[in-house]
Amino acid sequence: MSKNLDIINNHESVVRSYIRNFPTVFTKAKDHKMWNEDGKEYLDFFSGAGALNYGHNNDHMKQKLVDYIMSDGITHSLDMASTAKAEFLQKFYDVILHPRNLDYKVMFPGPTGTNTVESALKLARKVTGRTDIISFTGGFHGMTIGALSVTGNSMKRQGAGIPLQNTVTMAYDNYVDHDTLVYLERFLEDKGSGVAIPAAMIVETVQGEGGINAARFEWLKQIEEICRRWGILLIVDEVQAGIGRTGTFFSFEAAGIKPDIICLSKSLSGYGLPLAVTLIKPELDIWKPGEHNGTFRGNNHAFVTATAALDFWMDSSFEEEIHEKSEIIYSFLEDIVEKYPEINGEVRGRGFMVGIASEVEGFSSKVTARCFELGLIMETAGPNDEVFKLFPALNIPKEDLQRGLEIIEESVKGLVKDPVTN
Repeated sequence: MSKNLDIINNHESVVRSYIRNFPTVFTKAKDHKMWNEDGKEYLDFFSGAGALNYGHNNDHMKQKLVDYIMSDGITHSLDMASTAKAEFLQKFYDVILHPRNLDYKVMFPGPTGTNTVESALKLARKVTGRTDIISFTGGFHGMTIGALSVTGNSMKRQGAGIPLQNTVTMAYDNYVDHDTLVYLERFLEDKGSGVAIPAAMIVETVQGEGGINAARFEWLKQIEEICRRWGILLIVDEVQAGIGRTGTFFSFEAAGIKPDIICLSKSLSGYGLPLAVTLIKPELDIWKPGEHNGTFRGNNHAFVTATAALDFWMDSSFEEEIHEKSEIIYSFLEDIVEKYPEINGEVRGRGFMVGIASEVEGFSSKVTARCFELGLIMETAGPNDEVFKLFPALNIPKEDLQRGLEIIEESVKGLVKDPVTN
């Protein structure tokens, strides 16, 4: 074991997790590759859990950031005005919101995904005067108390140490055999159900941590219709599924819905720098000045790289490239399930947010461990780590994408061929 790994294991809290799955010390990263201190090269199909959709150290973003730093541009400014903030807001409107006919105010709630979720829940309750939130089985929305209250994972919920209240969990699409929304609306209609009309519903169009569960577009449209009918605000959590991960900038675009509140973070900065925004329909923007704030809600370095990252979306070519490579990935996964029936696999997800759920206990964890040995970084998802999921950089060249897929098949094939020693 290396000296640096010893230092980390000796001094860092036992709460550390990813280091246990990837037990090496990384020293360098570029585009879709990482290197450890021994010089071993890894293909990155993890992408910072979706925070690095454009890969590591993108040259265009890096140069913009270096130029900004070298010119003594503002680093920290809370929510004071800065040129970096103004340039980001204007470009985000011009490149993302206006072409999609979307009208939202942009709130900077703090630097992380859980910050945007907390602000969304708080605002929904403030606007409606109601207290309850409906969330869905398998949902993951963050690790602070409010976000945990709408998260499904029991282990993470128990970490709160207190009761998590004022939330109701309903069945996500395909969670059970019957129509889950008939069940949900019956609860709203029945005054004896014990479920009050909520302030909001919060949903992921594709659940990441919950097991790469992709909701049908028809189901999402029905969710929106129910919310409109009952005066419930619709919050869509785009923290992991957004910024192109499912094929379009917003994961909800293909469903044709327009949420009341949108939560964005992870790859928004494009460079792995902390940045989150909460998009709010203008009529809902009823905050008092400073009613929700935070010391690091204005990350100017992240504004700079986020503005540069929007260049990927100036025309349709990048999105077309994502769709083309998505088809390669999905076809590969379907082929794996067909060629290796022993894994009892099911392909899940959309776009570059996909994986295989295996009914064989522990199989997916073994696949990711074998992939790591062979030079590919990939993680599991789902309440029982039953899914091995693929999160490559969206701009990965096809030849390296193919090389990563070959490593996955080699790992699966080896485990199926000799399950006893593996």
